[in-house]
Amino acid sequence: MTAYSRIAQVAVQVPPGRQTSQDIEDRLRRHSPALRLPSGLLRRLYGLEERVVADDGTLPSDLACEAVRQVLEQAGVEAGEIDLLLFAAVSADVQEPANAHIVAAKTGLSCPAFDVSNACNSVLNALEVADAFIRCGRYNRILVACGETLSQLSRWTLTGREQLRTGLGSLTGGDMGAALLLESSPRPGIIACKSMANSAGWSAATLFNPHHAPHLPRGLHIDSERLLASFIGLDAETKQWLKDRNTDPNALELLCVHQPSVPFVHEFCARLGVRAETVVPTFHHTGNMGAATLPLQLFLAQKQGRLKPGDKAALFGLASGASATVMLIDW
Repeated sequence: MTAYSRIAQVAVQVPPGRQTSQDIEDRLRRHSPALRLPSGLLRRLYGLEERVVADDGTLPSDLACEAVRQVLEQAGVEAGEIDLLLFAAVSADVQEPANAHIVAAKTGLSCPAFDVSNACNSVLNALEVADAFIRCGRYNRILVACGETLSQLSRWTLTGREQLRTGLGSLTGGDMGAALLLESSPRPGIIACKSMANSAGWSAATLFNPHHAPHLPRGLHIDSERLLASFIGLDAETKQWLKDRNTDPNALELLCVHQPSVPFVHEFCARLGVRAETVVPTFHHTGNMGAATLPLQLFLAQKQGRLKPGDKAALFGLASGASATVMLIDW
């Protein structure tokens, strides 16, 4: 019998802390008094009302572990029944060893564990890897864990217009944990997936490693215009792939789209010719959740009754690099 994979459970860990766009701008003014910062800039440029922030000292693994515990409890699955753990996030406790080992140790998992890293596409690519493993019969039950503490990448000291241009996006990152449980299934859950890249655009958004590249700029630098331009062509390729599969995204029950800003989502939907209201909005009240954005939308859609068993959905991942992934799922 042919094995398929399906997403059996999804859980998120959303810290209670909130930081409004006004709070962020006030703090930026205190740290960068020379800037002439217009009031309401984050709301106008990004559509940000507030972002989720974890307590000081919270690690990515802390948030990931809480989500893992929730998803195991929801599924009624013991830690010993997990065959493989993948940690997938922009954020990380450590560079050595794999962060998946930290999550496994904290949650009592004893299975093989490794990281999947591709910026904001990390979770979606981890699902792609897990699907391949399950389809070939290597594993039956795989856990994907994500922990994002992107608020810690905020650049508060900015000098001049150029630094403001490339540093403002760092102030929109939020904090969250997510976990997805994939299981072997006799019917397709993950129906199909397509990944694309425009690696020439890698320098549009960077966070250099201070240990291996100490001579390069510190902190998160995002050139929003160049980043958006790096996705041109990938959207057309995505649209053609859907057409080749005779899939009209407007006919699906749910679309989940990576959300680095509200205007970005509207632009992406316009390019694909899909209705923006089909997407579960998250950015305006969470900030950019990095690789946890798509799990959050699945969780909220299920909670709101917008995603039910048998519903078909598309997951659109977009990440600096640039990379894009589209995945069709049957819930």
